[in-house]
Formats: sequence, C-alpha cells, structure tokens
Amino acid sequence: MEWTGARYADGPAVEVETWIDALPQRVWELVSDVHLLARFSEELQEVAWLDGAVEPALGARFTGRNRNDALGEWTTTSHVVEFEPHRAFGWAVGDAEHPTASWRFTLEADGCGTRLRQWARMGPARSGLSLAIDRMPDKEQKIVFVRLREFERGMTANLTGIKRLAEATG
Repeated sequence: MEWTGARYADGPAVEVETWIDALPQRVWELVSDVHLLARFSEELQEVAWLDGAVEPALGARFTGRNRNDALGEWTTTSHVVEFEPHRAFGWAVGDAEHPTASWRFTLEADGCGTRLRQWARMGPARSGLSLAIDRMPDKEQKIVFVRLREFERGMTANLTGIKRLAEATG
C-alpha cells in the first residue's frame, strides 16, 4: 500500500484480491462463515451471532471481539448490509446507517475459479481510531495510513487462508 495522505473524514478505504482455484459456491461457504475470519486474524479474536441468527442474512447482527496492541481490546456489533449468495457479503460496524467501518467480500466467477476481493472503509462515524487522532491531530494522516496498512495486512491473511482452504477441498 502506498501513502495516501487521507484523513479519517475522507472515508479512506483499502481492497485486496486474489484468484482462487475453486468455484464461487465453495468460496462462498468460507466467506460467509464469519467465525472463520477469527481463525486468520491477529486482531479479530471471536465472533458470535446475535438475536438467534446462526448464519448471515440481510439485517442479521453479530459481535466481534478484537484486540490490537496499540488500540487495546474492544467489542463491536455489526449488521449485515449486503447479502447476495455466491456474489457479495458486507457488514457495517456499529450503526448500519452511519458505521464506524464497513467491510465487504465480493466473489466473481473467473475462468474455472473465483476472483475474491475484500474491501474495507473507515467511518464515517467516529471510532476508537478517532480518539488517537484527537490526541495527536497533527499525525492524523499517518495514523490513518498505519491503520489502513493493518487492514490490508489482515485482509491479505483472510484471503490467503480462504484460498488455502478452498483449494484444499476443491
């Protein structure tokens, strides 16, 4: 990732992608299992569905317990805001209409495999990162850039893990 100079209010985003030698149906099974993400993530420790949900659906909610050396520990509630089986799965952290962050997986059939992308955007609502920016406003662009790189590193681990599992079982 190259320097962006973005500020939090810009809604900075990052996306990673990979090609997987497996059909979208198989990749979807993995992408739509939010529990699996904690397996690949250094930051996301645990995920739990809320309100009796056991799988993703539009409007379903889940919690995520997180840990980061610089930011500490916190729990979030996310809302599934995009759900199109075998194509897209997205969630908003915090308020579904005004999230602290938005995340999305997209799948696209590509030859005999699947093009998988994961995308994340900060804001527009304030988050824990906003507290760091409040303490050091002159370093906002660097704080945002470092966090985007953390997002990118985590998403790359997610895609690498999903690819490994999908290709191992076809």
